[in-house]
Amino acid sequence: MNYTGSVQVGGTPDVLELAHLIITKVAVGEMSNNAYLLRCRHTDEQLLIDAAAETDTLLGLVGDTPLATIVTTHQHWDHVQSLEAVLAATGATTVAGRDDADALPVTVDVRVDDGDTVTVGQSTLRVVHLVGHTPGSVALVYDDPDGSPHVFTGDSLFPGGVGKTGSPEDFTSLVDDVETKLFGTLPDETWVYPGHGDDTTLGAERPHLAEWRERGW
Repeated sequence: MNYTGSVQVGGTPDVLELAHLIITKVAVGEMSNNAYLLRCRHTDEQLLIDAAAETDTLLGLVGDTPLATIVTTHQHWDHVQSLEAVLAATGATTVAGRDDADALPVTVDVRVDDGDTVTVGQSTLRVVHLVGHTPGSVALVYDDPDGSPHVFTGDSLFPGGVGKTGSPEDFTSLVDDVETKLFGTLPDETWVYPGHGDDTTLGAERPHLAEWRERGW
């Protein structure tokens, strides 16, 4: 495949075509946030993960096909700068983790918990609640029936470690959740789409879990 998962602000989006979903990744804003547009190949229904910034860029990705859903991975400002504007332009249903929903700048239509599901056309994404970066951070797992799993981790897991936390207790919570709920349930070939930077796989990161715990970040 030609998809690399490496994108730059102002650059060309990267597109991964799976059997049932098309995933488009773009970097936006001063914090170089990743936003992901998922499109069902069978119904053309679309779902956006993190309306982070650059409304025109995001709406350009959406195009003329209606946007059904916007999922916000967590409450931090750099992941929601365009949320109000994209919502106003599309009328999409808003989804966020229950414990972060009240901190978002829009009314959240669907508050999700661990194990809930979100659909995009004929495909289903499973919600994984990861506590530590924020109280209500969520990841989304797509178990591709014709390939390897894919997981959108927000700021909870990156190449090289878990996301930033504000206390030792929050770090322990996050690394425990990531190890148990992601590494403990998904195979090494699982593709990881983080909230910033390049993609990775669980297999590339798994050998370093003990190192992350030891260093405390």
